[in-house]
Amino acid sequence: MRDESDEGADRVSGDKLIAGRKDKTMFADYHVHTCYSDDSECPVEDMIQRALEIGLDEIAFTDHVDYGVKTDLNCDYEKYFKELALLQEKYRGRLNIKKGIEFGVQMHTMEQYRQDFARYPFDFVILSNHQVGDREFWNYEFQQGRTQEEYQQAYYEAIYEVVQNYKDYSVLGHVDMIKRYDEFGPYPDEKILGIVEKIFRQVIADGKGIEVNTSSFKYGLPDLMPSRRILKLYHDLGGRIITLGSDTHETVHLGDHIPEVKRILKEIGFEQFCTFEGMEPVFWEL
Repeated sequence: MRDESDEGADRVSGDKLIAGRKDKTMFADYHVHTCYSDDSECPVEDMIQRALEIGLDEIAFTDHVDYGVKTDLNCDYEKYFKELALLQEKYRGRLNIKKGIEFGVQMHTMEQYRQDFARYPFDFVILSNHQVGDREFWNYEFQQGRTQEEYQQAYYEAIYEVVQNYKDYSVLGHVDMIKRYDEFGPYPDEKILGIVEKIFRQVIADGKGIEVNTSSFKYGLPDLMPSRRILKLYHDLGGRIITLGSDTHETVHLGDHIPEVKRILKEIGFEQFCTFEGMEPVFWEL
């Protein structure tokens, strides 16, 4: 349990982290991939230069680790942390660089992630569902042989099972990502809100959060990811830990639509969003 002392209150207020700025707003992208992910070729420093160009205050690198479906394709921790440490020092005072990761946890791979989390000094961990039973979504292997209702329900049930058992994370990533890989078209939120509510109640009880993943714009989805309806459910259940990330794999999408999404979150009822430091949330006004 996080200490609620005066020191802890300072850590979560956000006011002291941007000294001298009048507005105290925070422009941060908390879902960023580089060449340490198997699906990106972007050098880390290229992403940092782009962050400076667009005025980011903070960036969290969150490269992929997906045990069970990848062997030599996961993030090379030793090289990753060494490079991030060097760049943190190089850009100190110009850009806050956070050491994050994206864990694609499945039930049978949880112990490997627990070992990784215990070994490395993460600031921030996204818990994502990219595959179930080592069957991935992007190539439609998971969906094969199932009706739309069957794979939609199975996707959320898998997330629920994981969050009941795995706790070493900060936020749940792109909650309704399965919509990106649904050849039958939009699946009504109303049909999955029951299982999503169970997921959120567990996430909130554990002191974790969720993200808004702005790649929904890049992929041309009809709504945010997660959708406005799902975000409202999270808010109504008392969820307040929420991050914003572009899920970019190249510099062009860094920071994509984050200011716009902040405005939408305020319309839904949120007042703050989060960055992270040493796995602890730092709250900022939207």
